[in-house]
Amino acid sequence: MKISDFLRAGVEVTILLADVHAFLDNLKAPLNLVEFRTKYYEYLIRTVLESLDIPTDKLTFVTGSSYQLTRDYNLDAYRLAATVTEHDAKKAGAEVVKQVESPLLSGLLYPGLQALDEEYLDVDFQFGGVDQRKIFTFAELYLPRLGYTKRAHLMNPMVPGLGGGKMSASDPNSKIDLLDTPEVVKKKIKSAFCEEGNIEENGVLSFVGAVLIPISELRKERILAATASQTVPQDQIDRLAKPFVVEGAPDGAVFSIGRDEKWGGPSHYTSFKALQDEFAEKKVHPGDLKNAVTKAISELLRPVREKYEVNPEWKDIEAKAYPSPKDEKAGKKKKEKVYHPPPPGKGRNAVKPPAGDAAAEAAPPAADAPAPAPPS
Repeated sequence: MKISDFLRAGVEVTILLADVHAFLDNLKAPLNLVEFRTKYYEYLIRTVLESLDIPTDKLTFVTGSSYQLTRDYNLDAYRLAATVTEHDAKKAGAEVVKQVESPLLSGLLYPGLQALDEEYLDVDFQFGGVDQRKIFTFAELYLPRLGYTKRAHLMNPMVPGLGGGKMSASDPNSKIDLLDTPEVVKKKIKSAFCEEGNIEENGVLSFVGAVLIPISELRKERILAATASQTVPQDQIDRLAKPFVVEGAPDGAVFSIGRDEKWGGPSHYTSFKALQDEFAEKKVHPGDLKNAVTKAISELLRPVREKYEVNPEWKDIEAKAYPSPKDEKAGKKKKEKVYHPPPPGKGRNAVKPPAGDAAAEAAPPAADAPAPAPPS
């Protein structure tokens, strides 16, 4: 949502499709798939923004390898490597680069390259999650040492995964994918961690605050602006996307939880804080919240899914970017058998006796003859 805020404010936004970084981060993305994944994400991000009617004329996508393989960039990477300590590089990537017992050198290069990206993309500030703060601090320290300008950094809170804790790309059930069908969304939300009264590490509740309510407020703002202008036809206003509220919600509501009248009827909220407080006080049941979130997410993803379904090029790129295990296995070349000659005296190289010695070879060894008797 912050990207949409920047674009609506007239900020020129550059999104880095970090193909080289993805490969360096403990081989998370194999090189043969990286090219397709960058194209896939460009399709996805642009379609999501368009589905929200966010202007994209000031949006630019840049693939990392388009400049990260140049002579100047690599020379700067070497200059940085000659300046940065192993301790600082490891500390900077601690929350972003996958941590393993015996880390690869590539993980130590990652923070430095992300710092250099600020210079080579010629940006005024870099935006990321709070898990990026150590890399941002690293960039502020080391870029000036190369003679480059220190940039500003903006950070966004991290939304917990559906299972509680940090969202993980390797765990599909910890997150909602933007092409998930309503059936998949329902299944994921149903199994998500959402303990009654618990507002910490609650991915379902946090998603409402980070995504659904901001979008609902944006939709409400558009409807009010169109109505106030008195120049927009009513049928066009009626076609505008509606906030995530049920019929009969009061004017200020931005999120509703529908319930049967026998359970108290629907509840309406004018802010995330109001919903969060009622959930903490156990006035909102997790099951009711999950039902409302499932419905809202499915409605939100519907236009994205529809555009994907009618775009064969996008579907082809997705299949290449994320092949099924079966397709991936079928695509691997079968290893050719290579003959390795055995050592001398073994296998084909064994020395055979001459043909005339065949009988001798077959005859059993003679027993030792008895010693002759001494003369009498």
